[in-house]
Amino acid sequence: MPTGFACPPEIGGRTILVSMAKNAAGNGAPSPAEKKAAKAAARAEKKERRGQIWQAFQMQRKQDKRLLPYMIGTLVGTAALITGIGILIFGTAQWWLILPFGIILGALLAMIIFSRRVQSNVYKQAEGTPGAAAWTLQNNLRGKWRVTPAVAGTSHLDAVHRVVGRPGIILVGEGAPHRVKPLLAQEKKRYARIVGDTPIYDVIVGNEEGQTPLRKLNPYLMKLPRNISANAVSELDNRLTALGSRTAQAGLPKGPMPAGAKMRNVQRSMRRR
Repeated sequence: MPTGFACPPEIGGRTILVSMAKNAAGNGAPSPAEKKAAKAAARAEKKERRGQIWQAFQMQRKQDKRLLPYMIGTLVGTAALITGIGILIFGTAQWWLILPFGIILGALLAMIIFSRRVQSNVYKQAEGTPGAAAWTLQNNLRGKWRVTPAVAGTSHLDAVHRVVGRPGIILVGEGAPHRVKPLLAQEKKRYARIVGDTPIYDVIVGNEEGQTPLRKLNPYLMKLPRNISANAVSELDNRLTALGSRTAQAGLPKGPMPAGAKMRNVQRSMRRR
């Protein structure tokens, strides 16, 4: 463009607006290809979820012979009950409008029964398995909780897991009680030195007297009183994590490694200690 040539205000303003629109589309709004890819990913995720539910249903149906009768009975019974109530209220002329609502409600109740029986079967199979408590804490505990598995353990696969949440610190032990109780007492004493007045709870997973069954572990934690704020949960967990890191490094020799020393020799000397 020659020097001194000025664009008309209409053309210049329109050009600026078009440019701004293009920049906004490029910077913030997703492109059509991105929208299409997101929809495809969402469809694939839903399809995978349906496949997982169907697979779980097939597995549960083979192990639980009462599953189908309970689900079918719940579906049919709920649909009949809702339709009967609708007929009593609105008369027989509108029963066909009430029936779909009864079927939908019955299907929802049947799915609840299915999920409950699957959950019960999973917990039944997991009981007595090493690491089952850590599994349910990490996967089925709802809310703002910080779970650190196996902060202490034995060669017999007994373990103590640490949970930090609004109630404070919860130490969860699983394994033989006569081996787990000393581990719990040791960890509780170690944490009490640095957390001050923060409550520390301990629980042993099991089916004996004084123990908490695996399926009731998460509800037990959810019922504990809220003693600290939500913001203090992360801070407390970070302090305990730092304490664990310092403890793990306590056996290493301090200072620079001597010239010519091999890591193998250092590890051998540590084992002899």
